[in-house]
Amino acid sequence: MERVDAQDRVLGVVSRRDAVREGWLHRVGVVVCRDRQGRYLVHRRAEHLSRFPGHYEFGVGGAAGVGESYEQAAAREVSEELGVRVAARLRFKFLNRGGLSPHWLAVCDAVLPEIVAPDPEEVAWHGWLTESELRRALQQWTFTPDSQAVFDRYLGCRAGPASAPERCS
Repeated sequence: MERVDAQDRVLGVVSRRDAVREGWLHRVGVVVCRDRQGRYLVHRRAEHLSRFPGHYEFGVGGAAGVGESYEQAAAREVSEELGVRVAARLRFKFLNRGGLSPHWLAVCDAVLPEIVAPDPEEVAWHGWLTESELRRALQQWTFTPDSQAVFDRYLGCRAGPASAPERCS
C-alpha cells in the first residue's frame, strides 16, 4: 500500500501491517451500496477476521493498493466480498482518525442488484435496510468505528453533486 501525507500525497510504499502499527496515513476506499429501491446494504464481518470480527459495516471496502485509485480499490473490494462488479462513483473523502489507524477514507456509492453472492470468509450476514432501519441498527448493533461517520457524511452529501466532494469532507 502507499503511505501518504496529510494532503494525500504519496510518500512511499509500505506494508499494511507497518502502516497500522506506526499510525501512518494510507488510503482506503469504501462503497455505500444501495439497491434500486434505495435501501442500504449492511453486512456483518466474519467472526474469524482479525479486524473487527463480527462487527456490522455500512459500506464495503478496503485499503487501496499501490497505484490503485480510491474508486478502483472500492470496486475491487465489492467484487471480492459480494461477488458483483460495480462502477464505484466517488462522493467525498475525509481524513478518518477512527478505527485501527488514521487514513484517508474515500466514500463512493453504487447501485447493486438485490441478489449478491457474499464471500463467507468475509461476510457472515448481509441485508438491505431502509434509512430508518439503518438509523436504528446503528444505535443498537455493534458497527465498525467508521460506519457512523460514513453514514452521517453520506446523508449530508448524497443530494450534492459528485463534483463538489469538498463540501462533505
